[in-house]
Amino acid sequence: MSRAREREQRRRLYRRRRIVAALAAVGSLGVLAGIVVTVLLVTGVIGGGAPAASDLASSATASASSTPEASTMPEPTPTPTPTPTPELTEPPAPPAFDRTAQSLDDPLSTWVVVNKLRPIQDGADFVPPDLVDLPADMPNPNGYQMRAEAAASLEQMFHAALDEIGVQLVAQSGYRSYSVQVRAYQYYVDQLGVAGADLTSARPGFSEHQTGLAMDILDTVSGCSTDGLCFANTAAGQWLAQNGWRFGWILRYPADKTQVTGYEYEPWHFRYVGVPLATEMHAAGVETLEEFFGLPAAPGYAG
Repeated sequence: MSRAREREQRRRLYRRRRIVAALAAVGSLGVLAGIVVTVLLVTGVIGGGAPAASDLASSATASASSTPEASTMPEPTPTPTPTPTPELTEPPAPPAFDRTAQSLDDPLSTWVVVNKLRPIQDGADFVPPDLVDLPADMPNPNGYQMRAEAAASLEQMFHAALDEIGVQLVAQSGYRSYSVQVRAYQYYVDQLGVAGADLTSARPGFSEHQTGLAMDILDTVSGCSTDGLCFANTAAGQWLAQNGWRFGWILRYPADKTQVTGYEYEPWHFRYVGVPLATEMHAAGVETLEEFFGLPAAPGYAG
C-alpha cells in the first residue's frame, strides 16, 4: 500500500472517532437537559404553579419503583392467649343426715327410743325375732343373747379393745325378756324402794334390754361391777366411752343427763344404734337419743 493511501485511511478513521465522540457528547447533554427540565417541572419552577397531586404521586411512584425494595421486617411472634385458670369451687356438701330414715317407735328398728315416756310396743309380748348367742370367745358369764346385727358389732368392738388397750371386755347383761325384767326391777324395789329403783332399773316393758340392742359391759381385770361408778375410771370404761361410736354403740345414760334420760350415770350401759347414727351423734357432740331427735326429756314415768 502506498503512503498516500495509508494517510488517507488514517484521516478517515480519525474523523469517524471525532464524529462518535461528538455524538456521545450530544447524547449526554440531552439526557442531562431532560433531567434538569424534569426537576424544574416537578418543583414548579417552570410549567406554572405547584405540581399537581397526580404529578407528585407519579413522581413518588417512579421514585419508589426505582428505589430498591426495603427488606421485609419479621412479623412479631403472636403472644399466646393465656389459658384461663378454672376457679376453685367448694366440693358439694354431703347430704344432710336423714333423721327420719328409721322408726323411733318400732322395737325392731335399731333407732327405737325407749325411755320412761316411751314404752316398747306390745311390751309384754315382744321378743326380737333375730336373737343369737354370742361367739364363744367373748366372755358372757350369764349366757345372754343379742340381736344378730348388734352381736356382730359387739364382737368387733371387743376385739378392737383387746388389740388397742390389751383389755378383755365382758358381756355382762344383754337381752332380757319381759318376765326377766319383772324380777330385775322387783329386786331393786326391794333394795331401794320404788323411787330408788326407778333411777337405776327400768320397769317391765320400758327396758332397752328387752329390745336386744343393749349390753352392760365390764372387763376381766378391774373387778368393777354394775353397782357404782367404778367402771367409769377404768381403761376399758374410758375406751368404750371414747370409741364405741366407731362400732355403732353409744353410752346411753351419760353423767349429768338424768333429767333427760331418767336414769343415773351408768358407765357400763351401752346401746347399739348402728354406725351411721352413732357417728352423726359423735360428730354433733350430742350424747342422748332424746336430744338428738328432739324428743321430750323423760325424767320420770307418766303415771
